[in-house]
Amino acid sequence: MTPPTRLLLLGAGRSASSLLRYLLAHASAERWFITVADAQPAHLAPVLAAHSQFARAVPLDVQHEAQLKELVGEADIVISMLPASFHGAVACACLAQGRHLATASYVSAELRALHEPAAAAGLVFLMECGLDPGLDHMSAMQAIERIKQRGGQLTAFASYCGGLLDPASEGDNPWRYKFTWNPRNVVLAGQGGAAMYLENGHLQLVPYQQLFAQPTRLRVPGVGELEGYPNRDSLSYRAPYGLDDIPSIIRGTLRRPGYCGAWQALVGLGLTDDTTRLPAAGAPRTWAALVASLLPAAPAESLDKQAEAEATAALAARAAAHLRLDPHGPEMTRLVWLGLFENQPLGRAEATLAELLEHRLAERWQLQPHDRDLIVLQHQFTYQLDDKAYELTSSLAVTGDDATHTAMAKTVGLPLGMAVRRLACGLIAARGVVIPTAAELYEPILAELAADYGIAFTEEEHELSNDHQTV
Repeated sequence: MTPPTRLLLLGAGRSASSLLRYLLAHASAERWFITVADAQPAHLAPVLAAHSQFARAVPLDVQHEAQLKELVGEADIVISMLPASFHGAVACACLAQGRHLATASYVSAELRALHEPAAAAGLVFLMECGLDPGLDHMSAMQAIERIKQRGGQLTAFASYCGGLLDPASEGDNPWRYKFTWNPRNVVLAGQGGAAMYLENGHLQLVPYQQLFAQPTRLRVPGVGELEGYPNRDSLSYRAPYGLDDIPSIIRGTLRRPGYCGAWQALVGLGLTDDTTRLPAAGAPRTWAALVASLLPAAPAESLDKQAEAEATAALAARAAAHLRLDPHGPEMTRLVWLGLFENQPLGRAEATLAELLEHRLAERWQLQPHDRDLIVLQHQFTYQLDDKAYELTSSLAVTGDDATHTAMAKTVGLPLGMAVRRLACGLIAARGVVIPTAAELYEPILAELAADYGIAFTEEEHELSNDHQTV
C-alpha cells in the first residue's frame, strides 16, 4: 500500500485554525498524516484528540536549524503559517531536502531568488494562497479572464481588502476596528516608501505622511460605506494579472469611515514612528507625558511639569490645535477613547513610539472571545467592449464565528488548504515559485469555497455613460 502523504504545518496560532480544521477534515479520505509544529503545542491537544491516527503535535523552535531540518525531512509538503520573516529559512530547508512548500505570504525577493533552483528540482513553492494575497489574485484573475474572453479591454482596475468588525461586535469603539491579524503590520502600514498607483496613465505617488489624508469612499453590498487608502506598490500587479498596458490600477486597504482621518492624526503626532527609541533614563512614563513631549512646549513650563499638571482635556486641546483639528471632532474623539491624553503607564520601556502605540492598541483593540470579525474584499473593473464602457464590481463579505474561528482565519486558511490538497494530488503542473493566477488553481478553489463554505463573490455590472468612460 502506498504510504500516506506527510504534511508538516509550521505554526498553529489563531490564524491557522480554519486551515488546520480543513486539513483534519480531509486527512482520512486523502490519506494524509499531519504533523503540527508550534512553539506552544499544548493548546492543540483538544483539537487533535479525535484525529490521533492522522495527526500529531510537536514543539517547534524555528530558529533551531537542526530541528527544522529534521521536521522538513520527515514531510512531503511543508505548510508555513509562521511570520513571513521565517519563510526564507523554511524555503531553504525545503529546497535542500526536496520538499514542496506552501504559504499564504507574499513572494519576497529572497523567495523569488529560489524560483529557478526549485523548478530545476521539480518542486512547487506555492505562495500567496491566503486572502490578500490569495483570494484577491484568484477572484481578480477569474473576472479578468472572463472579460478578455468576451473581447473586452480593461482600462481600470481597483482592488481593496480589509479586516473589519461585524457591527454587533463594535460596541462603543469609535474606531470600529480591532486586531484580527498581526498588530505590528497594522501600526506600520504604509511605511517604507510612497504608495504608487496609476491613474489615467499617470503615476501617482502618495508619501506616507499623506497616505491616510484623503481616503477613497466605496460602497460594498451588504456592508455599506467604507473608505480605503492605497497600498505601497500597485504597479507590481500589472504583470501577474496580464495588465501591463492598463492605464489605471490601484490596490488598497479598507477601513470603516473615519478611521483614516484619526490614523492620520496619529501619524501627525509621530506615534507611528518606529525609528525613534525612547532612552532608558529620563523618558516619559505615562501617555500624557509622552504626548506632551511630542507637542510644542507651552511657554515657561518644562515638559515634565506640564505633563503632570495638565488635565486630560487641556492636553487633548493642545494636540487638536497642533494637528489643526476640531477638539470635539471625530478624529479627536477616537484619540481620546484610546486614552492617549491620560496619566496611564506606557507599559513598556526603551521602546519605539510605534511599539508603544502597538502595545496601547493591543489593549484597546483586543478581540474578545465572542467577537465576530468581518472580511471585505472588492474589485472594480472598467472595460471597453464594442465601443461601450462597462463597470464590473465584484464584492466579498465573510463574517467570523468567534475570536478563534475568525473570518480572517477562514479566508486565509481555507484557500491555502485547498491549494495544498491539489498539490498533494499532483494537480499543479507549474514548478518553482507559484502564485494562484492560473485557472488550474483558482477555478476549483473558488468553486469549492462557494459550494462548501458559502464564500462567494457577488457581482454588479452596468454600462457607463460617456462622461464616465476612461480614456
